[in-house]
Amino acid sequence: MNVIQSLIATGTIAIVSFTALPVALSETVNPAPVTVESSASIVELPASFQPGLNRVVFQSEGERMVGNLYLPTSYQPGDKLPVIVVTGAWTTVKEQMPAVYAQRLADRGFATFAFDFRYWGESGGTPRQYESPAAKVQDIKNAVAFLQTLPVIDSDRIGGLGICASAGYMAQAVAEDSSFKSFATVAAWLHDMDSLNALFGEEMVQRRMEIGQAAREQYDRTGEVAYVPAYSQGDRSAAMFGDVSYYGSTDRGVIPEWTNRFAVMSWHEWQGFDAMAIAPQITTPTLMVHSDGSALPDNAREFYASLSGEKQLVWTEGQHLDFYDRDPQVSTAIDALVTHFQATLSDEAF
Repeated sequence: MNVIQSLIATGTIAIVSFTALPVALSETVNPAPVTVESSASIVELPASFQPGLNRVVFQSEGERMVGNLYLPTSYQPGDKLPVIVVTGAWTTVKEQMPAVYAQRLADRGFATFAFDFRYWGESGGTPRQYESPAAKVQDIKNAVAFLQTLPVIDSDRIGGLGICASAGYMAQAVAEDSSFKSFATVAAWLHDMDSLNALFGEEMVQRRMEIGQAAREQYDRTGEVAYVPAYSQGDRSAAMFGDVSYYGSTDRGVIPEWTNRFAVMSWHEWQGFDAMAIAPQITTPTLMVHSDGSALPDNAREFYASLSGEKQLVWTEGQHLDFYDRDPQVSTAIDALVTHFQATLSDEAF
């Protein structure tokens, strides 16, 4: 009996055929959207861009991607605005912490863009709820390429904001894509294998690598996906367990657009992602907002020290989850972000 078979037998994980998992569709659609077809892709845009939320559809690696482009109340037809791509914590969707930051930054005059990665939320792709750093990095790059085609966006003034685990994904995209002129992180989760071993213990990390690899092989062979909860307070097989209150509260992270499920095959790739190695490759002006109560504070300090370009570290107070959606942590972060992006994405910065 292999690792996956033994876990199925004990009820630790559930197996679901991917063909039975429909892609979630939003009930909110922009009126009279315009479909634009080119030799490269098909996109769907609002009939005209307006201040506030504009729903758009673009392509990433052949999959249909859904995003929300927020324009400030000051937007006027003909404006070409700097834009900040906002990405959130692992296992999450655009309506969670990305929406909080995207809306707050739009209120301060920026265009912002939050989207669902492949395998998550309204975007396409199978298996569902698959946490793939490589796919997410490529999705960020493809989102930037899409934004550069829009008449409302200044393609030379693009910034990236990564919250929690997506800070590492955004860091790699920034390091590899010169379209980014500014970078920032909030409560960044930045891991390597050493820090995972120290945090969770080598036995658990190795166990997750084994079950992740076995789940991947099973998916490749049969098309069946092994799942555990993304969050459960008492289930130690869940991707997150214990008092991770954001993911257990209907007033916070538990929203209709979010599916509390995690593809077990994610473990092998996610744990193997080395965010710490990326820092020396980043020459883009960077802001990091962190605290002693945020994830892996020593890693954040080390990552910051390894950055190669202009940089600023704002070390504040608050627990990690507070930076997702609670004040004063969000307001503190937003104030620092506004100052940073105004300086690095302004006309004078070029």
